Amino acid sequence: MKTRLFCAVTIGCTLALTAHAQNFPTKPIRIIVPFVPAGPTDNQARWAAQQLTAAMGQQVIVDNRPGAGGVPGTEAVVRSAPDGYTLLAGNPGPLTIAPSVRAQMPYDPLRDLAPIVLIARSASCICLHPSLPAKNVKEFVALAKAQPGKINYGTPGVGTVGHFATELFSFQAGVKLNHIPYKGAAQYTADLIAGHIELAINQFAISAPLVNAGKVRCLGATSRERSPLLPNIPTIAEQGIKDFESYNWNGVLAPTGTPPAIISRIADIISKQLATPEARALYSGQGHEASGITTTAYGDFMKAETEKWAKIAKVANIPKQ
Repeated sequence: MKTRLFCAVTIGCTLALTAHAQNFPTKPIRIIVPFVPAGPTDNQARWAAQQLTAAMGQQVIVDNRPGAGGVPGTEAVVRSAPDGYTLLAGNPGPLTIAPSVRAQMPYDPLRDLAPIVLIARSASCICLHPSLPAKNVKEFVALAKAQPGKINYGTPGVGTVGHFATELFSFQAGVKLNHIPYKGAAQYTADLIAGHIELAINQFAISAPLVNAGKVRCLGATSRERSPLLPNIPTIAEQGIKDFESYNWNGVLAPTGTPPAIISRIADIISKQLATPEARALYSGQGHEASGITTTAYGDFMKAETEKWAKIAKVANIPKQ
């Protein structure tokens, strides 16, 4: 009797979820962006919202919830009902780096969130002040080894992509650099141009105009391939730091337990749009690489990134706060 009752309940739940997925959406959807408006995460979330609105006939609203490195906004999605009506604009900070720098996490990104689609990856340029006498990675490594801890680099703060990417470079190159955290990219970029710091990592959309104007020198690209915005600049890996790569990235996720049919539908809409020449030209022109990998592949990517940054946090002795 109990077995029959259990089976009946299970079948009932399955049918209810199937019906929900087939009728989805019947009301507006929210994409929570755990950062301020106008940044890359916000811009790509708004692009995704436009694609979903057009395809599904329901309004998709972007809801900015900035603060504390994106953790509270991400937690809001984790605590939401897994019904497809609350999505997350994902970013490395609160998803793959925070577990290595926060003593207490209110969620487990790999357990509590279901990856839907990776929208784009964004490579960066390792920029130097022009007064630094190093024209390539080999010369810079020799210079840094001759004066360990004397070369200052700026980032938006402890636990940011720029911080971990620079520490990854330091580890693989075997050099010691001095970290100076700032409150944002605008501040450390101004200090780099003025010569108050010697090095900073910036995305290509910011770096390219400064490099072309001679205000900074690009040591190399953090990507596997050269950037179309600065095609003459070799990658760090090309210059002997084997397998070096670092990206910022943005994607869409949902609370774990969201019906697979809903996740598949959202992933299908966005990934198909990302494959269009218009989308690829849009993102390439901004210094991004349109992706489109979905669900399992996106989850595998996040797991690998989490493990990579955990290793860097350990070797760089970055304390949890």
